[in-house]
Amino acid sequence: MSTQRLRNEDYHDYSSTDVSPEESPSEGLSNFSPGSYQRFGESSSTTWFQTLIHLLKGNIGTGLLGLPLAVKNAGLLMGPLSLLVIGIVAVHCMGILVKCAHHFCRRLNKPFVDYGDTVMYGLESSPSSWLRNHVIEAANGTTTNCHDNETVILTPTMDSRLYMLSFLPFLVLLVFIRNLRVLSIFSLLANISMLVSLIMIYQFIVQKIPDPRNLPLVASWKTYPLFFGTAIFAFEGIGMVLPLENKMKDPQKFPLILYLGMGIVTGLYITLGCLGYLQFGADIQGSITLNLPNCWLYQSVKLLYSIGIFFTYALQFYVPAEIIIPFFVSRAPEHCELVVDLFVRTVMVCLTCILAILVPRLDLVISLVGSVSSSALALIIPPLLEITTYYSEGMNPLTIAKDTLISILGFVGFVAGTYQALNELIQPSSAPISINSTSASV
Repeated sequence: MSTQRLRNEDYHDYSSTDVSPEESPSEGLSNFSPGSYQRFGESSSTTWFQTLIHLLKGNIGTGLLGLPLAVKNAGLLMGPLSLLVIGIVAVHCMGILVKCAHHFCRRLNKPFVDYGDTVMYGLESSPSSWLRNHVIEAANGTTTNCHDNETVILTPTMDSRLYMLSFLPFLVLLVFIRNLRVLSIFSLLANISMLVSLIMIYQFIVQKIPDPRNLPLVASWKTYPLFFGTAIFAFEGIGMVLPLENKMKDPQKFPLILYLGMGIVTGLYITLGCLGYLQFGADIQGSITLNLPNCWLYQSVKLLYSIGIFFTYALQFYVPAEIIIPFFVSRAPEHCELVVDLFVRTVMVCLTCILAILVPRLDLVISLVGSVSSSALALIIPPLLEITTYYSEGMNPLTIAKDTLISILGFVGFVAGTYQALNELIQPSSAPISINSTSASV
């Protein structure tokens, strides 16, 4: 069984366009015209409001909770200004990605190309012959007093790494669900629980904000790379931009939806980051939920957010599974395909659980992942893609300079953020991290 056939029959790509049952893929392509690729598969198209909601939930993830600490690492003035700049640049890079995808759809007469295809075609269009020839395919301490602005550091009755391990069987069962429509139900539950959690977090951090005059407006340059990694990790939704645009009923409205949605996301990031830092100051932890009081109300916030993250795990797992699993299944005997599929899923979940258990500090891992992967996907690749796509057709020197500057910014952030995060992980500073570690009580 070939990998391609496996993808077509068993792994319906979330980003690909659906073809009606009575129309074969080849017939659909034969009716395609360059100006109408977005309308291909009209039966699965979405309204502008649905697209906006998908865009918001695709960008508002766990990275949001670490932004108050990121603002601390940058400074009360430098933090929000940097978040605004990164947000503007990230949205601009999303627009570049969409523009290049349109270009290749028209040129290659394709109904849709995803992020990976766009990069591949961009490299193949490069004036460099080398690039063209080397394209790489805590409940025990809960109180009833929710009025004191105080976070109690508890001595856990059980190591949180054992809690993580106890969730492993349930995560394995969750990722055994291969139907994206079923997973969307879990996504709805996750969205509701996380929305309620965010409302309760905002409700707490806007009360009795301490005097901010003792907080530095600009933090040490040594901690700024950690801010960069965390901030760019939060802007993690570039991979879903092309699938969302492809599913829109009226794709001409997508640029407006993109700017509106990412404007809301950026505003949310800045306000939560600043208000969280203002409320807790130097005591801010890797996740703001760790600073909330240990009373029943705010323990429920942690519980709701945990439920939301648990349910979204399967959705986040879907994309890498769609890429990795067909490689193994296509090489297995036909009667063993299901067994191999489930086995690979189990191994992948176990690996992520082991990594979570081994992580000493959540904030550093968020910064590391943001510096390594998110900076490349969101800042480095899109500008270079625009250059390789349009250079042979003639480009404005100012556009080339702009794209080069953005890529250099992303690369510097990648190097500095990765170095600082790894350095802190290997040789932690003497600053107390207490409940910032993964061995802390929830």
